Order: sequence, then C-alpha cells, then structure tokens
Amino acid sequence: MARDNTADFIALETQYGAANYRPLDVVLTRGEGVHVWDVEGRRYIDCLSAYSAVNQGHCHPKILAALTRQAQQLTLTSRAFRNDQLGAFYEELCALTHSHKALPMNSGAEAVETALKVARKWGYTVKGVPQDQAEIIVCRDNFHGRTLTIVGFSTDPAARRDFGPFTPGFRIVPFGDIKALEAAITPFTVAFLVEPIQGEAGVILPPPGYFKAVRALCSTRNVILILDEIQTGLGRTGKLLAEEHEAIEADLTLIGKALSGGFYPVSAVLSNAEVMDVLHPGEHGSTFGGNPLACAVARAALKVLIEEGMIENAMRMGSYLKTGFEALHSPLFKEVRGRGLMLAVELLPEAGGARGYCEALQRRGILCKETHEHTIRIAPPLIITKSEVDEVLDAFVAVFSRDPVSA
Repeated sequence: MARDNTADFIALETQYGAANYRPLDVVLTRGEGVHVWDVEGRRYIDCLSAYSAVNQGHCHPKILAALTRQAQQLTLTSRAFRNDQLGAFYEELCALTHSHKALPMNSGAEAVETALKVARKWGYTVKGVPQDQAEIIVCRDNFHGRTLTIVGFSTDPAARRDFGPFTPGFRIVPFGDIKALEAAITPFTVAFLVEPIQGEAGVILPPPGYFKAVRALCSTRNVILILDEIQTGLGRTGKLLAEEHEAIEADLTLIGKALSGGFYPVSAVLSNAEVMDVLHPGEHGSTFGGNPLACAVARAALKVLIEEGMIENAMRMGSYLKTGFEALHSPLFKEVRGRGLMLAVELLPEAGGARGYCEALQRRGILCKETHEHTIRIAPPLIITKSEVDEVLDAFVAVFSRDPVSA
C-alpha cells in the first residue's frame, strides 16, 4: 500500500509502534544543513538537532563521504580483533579533548553505565572503599539515559514509576548547590555525576563558579568528577566542552550524540589514565563499541566541527538568538536562558503549556520541542546563519503575538 501523506505515516506508527514517545505530528523524509523536509514537501528549520546529535547539520557531505568510504571497506570486527581506525580515533580524540585515555561505546546511556562501573571499581581498588559500599552522588532533575540503573536515580516520576526495584548506591542532591554536595560526601563516596547544564530539565544553568567549587571539592575529598557532556559537549555551548566555561577538567567526561554528526551511534568515555587503567580485559566491552565504521565517522565529525568553525559560530549565533528572544519582551515568557546554541524559553503557567506553541511554530516552519510542560528548547545545528536565526525569531514574534491555535 502506497503511503504519501502525513496521516498515513502516523497511522502506521500508531498501529505497529510502541507508544513511548509523543512527537510533533510532522513526518520528515530529508535533511540538509539546518533544514529538514516533510513527506509533503514542506521545509523547516530544525531547532532541536536530534537533541544535539546533528550539531554539524543534517547529512554533512564530508561525514557522509567518510561513512561511505569506510562502509565499502570494513564495518565491524568486534574488539576480538584490532582495526586500523580505532587507534587514530583514540589519538585524535584525546589530543582534541586533552584526555589520557578513551573508551568507545555506542549510546550515551552506555557511556554513563561505563563511567559508573569504572568509578565503582576505582573506588574499591584505588580509594579503598569496602566492597559493595560505593556511593555515587547525582543531582535532582538529572537526565542521564533510560537504563534501569539510570532511571533508578532519576527524580522524574514518569521515568521511575513501575520500573523498580532499582540499583542501590546513589545519593541525590540539588543541582548547583555546593553545600549540599559537600554534606552528601561520605568516606564511601566514589564519584559525583553531573551535567554541566541540565538539558532535559529545561536547560538549567548552575550559578557562576559552581563547577570550580565542585572541582576543588572533589579533588580535596578524593571523589571522581564525572561530567555528562553528551548534550553539552562538542560545541553546543560555544566551547568544545562545556567544562571550559569554568576552566576545569573532569576525571571522566562522557560524550556522544554529535560525536558522529548524527550518522551513527557513537559515544565515548574520556578519562585520565589513573581512573581508566582500573579496567582489565574481560571486565567491560561492547561488540560494536570502537568499530571501524563508527571510528571513521567520528573522526570526520570531529574534523569538520573544528575546521569549519562551528564552535565559534555556536557562540556568536547563540548570543544573537538569546538576545533576540529577550528583546521580544513577551508577557508569556518567564525566562530566557542558555549558553551558546543550547537555549530555552520557559513560559508562565498562564500561557497554557509549551506544546501548543511548538505546534504553532511548526506551522511556521520551525521545529522545536517542549520539555517539562512549560519550556521550549531551542538547539539548532551549529552551522546556522544570521539570516536563519532571523527566520526563527520572526516565527517566535508571530506565534507569541497571538493565540497559538491561530498562529
């Protein structure tokens, strides 16, 4: 049966797919740069970037060329054998991020799980924490993935409800509260896992100086600092890594999403040698982690990010876009916040929720997504131009000057 319109494709998903997402009712079929097209030929500016997985823009030709070349040569060996892409990927990634060691995985959640295992083993074998007593501190309103262990330390009821029992060994503190973190550290604490900016929570920034204080506290108390930069990393905030805004270095840094430019699932745990060297053969791994196709794609994705000035553009265009949102002075805006091209507009409760405004923006050719009911996230590819930012701002002006249903 031929299907050529939005309603047909949505009906197909509804009939056969699990109802674990609530996407906007747009069915996309093509992407190039900052633009995507739906099955009926309408063009949109993508202001979500697949949750920052396509920082480099959709279907970047140089990344596509690397993928095509490698796919014709060798795609997978498993880690039972070596391949000629992995070592070069390690070298280039570590040089770029000033890391000693890297461990490649596939998804962001896998990178988080890897870091949790590494931190616990370090706690037992290096710090001397008694077996099975290790504690890891996390933040309220965190989002680190969807595995059972990760949702077990989430504070989002929708993420946790009906999925227990959960993995023990986690303590939860408020994000941005250095005194609460200090009070939570015990002799059994092995790590503090935190996002530099809480993305899924609505682009929540910590107070200035927080991460400098966190770094100093973790060093003093012999606690591993794990920064989840899966969304904030690789240029999104106007720096290669968000940790650079406060001139610190984590002990473990987690990256993913844009590490492949959206072509292929690739993630990595970056580490200093002392922490990573606790792992030995047989203790952790992944059939697809570090495969030659992933490595070739990631090498190209990192190269274009640097060579094409995308990180610097994120800082410039992010500042321009944020200033534009602030200049709207909408009576429905509670707050405009963010850093680089990781932005959010939080609406007042009387606005009636962000979903309707996202749908109105969609009708005007701008794709954003609501989070936590009242917040619109805006995170276009890092290649966005000033004229394209103006298109986004014009759509917001139109939508927030009238009822979203009629906009």
